[in-house]
Amino acid sequence: MDFLLQCLNPAMVGAFAILVLSYYLLLWRSGAGKGRMAPEAAGAWPIIGHLHLLGGSKNLPHLLLGTMADKYGAVFSVRLGLKRAVVVSSWQMAKECFTTHDLALASRPQLVISKQLGYNDAMFAFSPHGAYWREVRKIATLELLSNRRLELLKNVRISEVETCMKELYKLWAEKKNEAGVVLVDMKQWFGDLTLNVILMMVVGKRYFGYTAESQEKETQRCQKSIREFFRLLGLFVVSDALPFLGWLDVGGHLKATKKTAKEMDGIAQEWLEEHRRRKDSGEASGNQDLMDVMLSILAGTDPTGYDADTINKATSLVCTLFLEHLYMLLKKMTFFLSHNSCFILFSRDSQTLESTHTFDGITFCCWLKLVKVNTF
Repeated sequence: MDFLLQCLNPAMVGAFAILVLSYYLLLWRSGAGKGRMAPEAAGAWPIIGHLHLLGGSKNLPHLLLGTMADKYGAVFSVRLGLKRAVVVSSWQMAKECFTTHDLALASRPQLVISKQLGYNDAMFAFSPHGAYWREVRKIATLELLSNRRLELLKNVRISEVETCMKELYKLWAEKKNEAGVVLVDMKQWFGDLTLNVILMMVVGKRYFGYTAESQEKETQRCQKSIREFFRLLGLFVVSDALPFLGWLDVGGHLKATKKTAKEMDGIAQEWLEEHRRRKDSGEASGNQDLMDVMLSILAGTDPTGYDADTINKATSLVCTLFLEHLYMLLKKMTFFLSHNSCFILFSRDSQTLESTHTFDGITFCCWLKLVKVNTF
């Protein structure tokens, strides 16, 4: 008891009182417009809000939110630490949010990890809604995803499909067993194909596959950075909910994020320097990739405070990384392959691919073209 009394010195009592007063002041300010706020779910604790419910092991978050929706209605709010979040659980309300009130929901929350990985919000996927976001999004859409650019870069996709088919033949020729069969990890094969197409369209590089131009060390470096990027984006960082704890770096996530951001910036800087050398030497001709185009568009400009190199690196990286949603297609294609008879038959006496790549009556090459057309 004497030890506790000694610890309760005036400084500690004063600090605790200031903390409690600040917390209730924040609650009072956030409740000033309570008449316009969605009803708040019960069970919130001081300071941490509903985090103890969402982080528990009894119920998964989506099941817990569904139970809350049954009780509080289609729209209600929860507190994630000092931040308030609105939960919408009906398609009618979701439709209204993205039509009638789309401008109010056009921006994105400012998260610690996305700020570190995204060049201080220079990546337009993380940027707040505004002039910079609109301008860079327009450049990426017109110079990478428009019908005109897709048509110009059609040869890239065709070439990658042909290269991957030749790699399959080379693998079969080198590692076939006595029965003339070789096992192939189709998930990895589709992944290499997709990433190579994306990288060729964005930065003109080919990292993956059996005959990739880059060295093995560089390929592993790129793969590791991509995996770590998405792993970090899925983490919960305490300072996002409780900003005053940012200096603690609970879990060491910020340290890992800074390391990954530095690694990815090094990769993007190498891409940029290579493109600049090609441009200065006059080699950048023909079908230009996104980084080539942005070098020309951003030359001599400094939009909204970011330098041209930062915008180029951030946009090239985000277009490469966030086309990663195509991996969902890989899972579907792998699942499709595993539930259908798939045989790729190569001629034993020729280096050319025969027209007998059957896939349940559809030629394998035609099937890949169908996938290519609907994917890219």
